Amino acid sequence: MVKRADVVIIGSGVAALQLARKLRKDLKVIILTKSTLHNGNSYMAQGGVAAALSSVDDPKKHYKDTLEAGRYHNNVDAVARMTKEAPALIQGLFLEGCDFDTDEKGELKLGMEGAHSEKRIVHGGGDATGKVIVEFLAGRLHHTDIIEHITVFELMIENNQCIGARGKYRDGRIEDFYAEHVVLATGGLGQLYSFTSSVETVSGDGIALAYRAGAEITDMEFIQFHPTLLFKEGLEAAGLVSEAVRGEGAKLVTEDGRKIMDGVHPLKDLAPRHLVSQTIYDYMKNGQKVYLDITSISNFQQRFPTVTALCREHHVDLSLGKIPVVPGCHFLMGGVKSDHCGRTNINGLYAIGEVACSGIHGANRLASNSLLEGLYIGEKLAAWLNDTPVFSTDDNPLTPQRKLYFVPPLPIPDSHQLSQMMMDCAGIVRSEKGLTKLKKWLEGFQVESWMENDLEQLSTDDIQEVFKLITAWLVTQSALARTESRGGHFRVDFPEENETWLGNQIIHKRKVVKGERDEQIKASSAASAVFS
Repeated sequence: MVKRADVVIIGSGVAALQLARKLRKDLKVIILTKSTLHNGNSYMAQGGVAAALSSVDDPKKHYKDTLEAGRYHNNVDAVARMTKEAPALIQGLFLEGCDFDTDEKGELKLGMEGAHSEKRIVHGGGDATGKVIVEFLAGRLHHTDIIEHITVFELMIENNQCIGARGKYRDGRIEDFYAEHVVLATGGLGQLYSFTSSVETVSGDGIALAYRAGAEITDMEFIQFHPTLLFKEGLEAAGLVSEAVRGEGAKLVTEDGRKIMDGVHPLKDLAPRHLVSQTIYDYMKNGQKVYLDITSISNFQQRFPTVTALCREHHVDLSLGKIPVVPGCHFLMGGVKSDHCGRTNINGLYAIGEVACSGIHGANRLASNSLLEGLYIGEKLAAWLNDTPVFSTDDNPLTPQRKLYFVPPLPIPDSHQLSQMMMDCAGIVRSEKGLTKLKKWLEGFQVESWMENDLEQLSTDDIQEVFKLITAWLVTQSALARTESRGGHFRVDFPEENETWLGNQIIHKRKVVKGERDEQIKASSAASAVFS
């Protein structure tokens, strides 16, 4: 079967929905999602959206905080543009009817989160901001068809032009989607790790798709581990305990009440996430449990209904005033290398949201900048596409240039074993020994052959496992190559930042010829940004 559109968007989070609603009405748009519109990281996001909206705040402060959190690995011009435009963007959504939380005067209520120098976090529904924004955006879509429960397994490329995507339904049906513009908005890679805040669908699909097609992939070593996932019975992560809980005064403590962040960083419990995660990890490695002490927060259950429901679901007694927590994979700063409006090195292929690396987040994302980036870049790409002439998709040949190879079945790693290996060897604390062990283990599954193989004969579940394998390999290669610690990348054998790495990116790119690969270290943008 074949379908045609002007714009095909793969993924259905905030970035995808913002793009779709901002596209002009004469464009035919199709959104493809492997689950449902309401089963994604965006919808589940508890944290808020950052914007310098108060009289004591300024976009320059937001800009500086973003660079500090990102350890100056950021694309400074992209950060300057986003932080400068953020207030008008969020106020615009509010005026359109997005149900953000307000104070007694009816004005946007602003909260504090880690590594911010001012109160600038806008929430919706207390700790249900993602749900509020997704429902607002989805309710304002036009000229958009949404197709759920389809796994995209191949991008169709001809002469460095993306002309469409191939998808498979769970019942085995295959459908081709041809379009002038194909947008990846598939999210990050959380399910590669045994402890993660991500929903089960977030498994690195878009990164693997893009890499197989010849797109540039960068900054894959920079993965943010959220300090506070609910630690269910000391065995598994059961969901996110929002950073806003610490923003309202909760403290990280040991079982005997010792405050673990005292003396670690001037911001203590609101220090950048990589420092908080590493501190908790050190305590747990030494056999100590870590908790969030919430006794200082009045009306906790009313203030944090989502966290309260999560705790009740997993039989955590909030009357005791302590929530057991563990760090887990939360956000990928790297991804498909893209410019200020989502364009990649392949014509007609775009990447927005967490699957993309626009350079805004640097080596570590500042809290509540992710929903903001999705809204911001989604709008920018829509503006660019709206000004771009669209040719009939009937003009596209139906013969993609890329030749795929069918070979006898190759081994696929067990999902649970992969996620545990990634947590142990490429998680919060890394070393050459552990990463080398992981690399050899991954290559035992003939990962490079999976980059060439035709995936059409695989089930949708096996396709997802192959994409995990490829994405895990890219993370491992990058983490081995960067011989320093910066942001979300911590090497115990290189524990300090190294100035020779500042401003350099590790970029992976396949030549779309069997067996060839090009991995480079390039200088990233470090030009001074000027607010005007």
